[in-house]
Amino acid sequence: MSTALLHEASPEGLLVTLDDLSAQDRELMHRIGGGDEEAFRGLFARYAPTAQALAFRVIRQQFLAEEIVQEAFLAVWRDPRAYVAERGSVRAWLMSLVHHRAVDLVRREEAQRRRAADVAADVPDAERDDPATMVVEEIGFSEERAAVRGALGELPPEQREVIELMYFAGLSQSRISDKLGLPLGTVKSRTLLGMRRLRAALPGTET
Repeated sequence: MSTALLHEASPEGLLVTLDDLSAQDRELMHRIGGGDEEAFRGLFARYAPTAQALAFRVIRQQFLAEEIVQEAFLAVWRDPRAYVAERGSVRAWLMSLVHHRAVDLVRREEAQRRRAADVAADVPDAERDDPATMVVEEIGFSEERAAVRGALGELPPEQREVIELMYFAGLSQSRISDKLGLPLGTVKSRTLLGMRRLRAALPGTET
């Protein structure tokens, strides 16, 4: 619906429109539960921009905001049953997933900075100048993030390339077909196979 039509709509008409949108979202979630990657792409296209803007407002770093959104939507893909319609709309649930992950990341990074500051305070100046004492193990990434990256890394290169272009770069299947010089059917089959592999590699992780 265009902005002009929204402005012209009566309150009752707008409520009907929002109800229709919620119904469409629930239908997408139902289809995702059956492994429908087109439904997943539709949900991603509908809410990823809003989700990324929300994540960015919390963590103020674009690349981390993108990672948060990727993780949240992959969580939806591997466990769509985590959504319970009685608790609210699909949109609200998605935004809560993203907000929770973004806040959790900020808290982890803040805790890491405090630990690093405490360690540095306990190290004598002479040892602090030794490069070996400056090597700190990076612990800011959750096990879940490592699992997602690992699963993506295990995909055959041709499947990983298509999925990254589609879901993370936001390209349509037609544009990917043109970009890679592949038949559209090949792009679709690689996407479907890749998403099935991801779901199999990330079973039942709690969100």
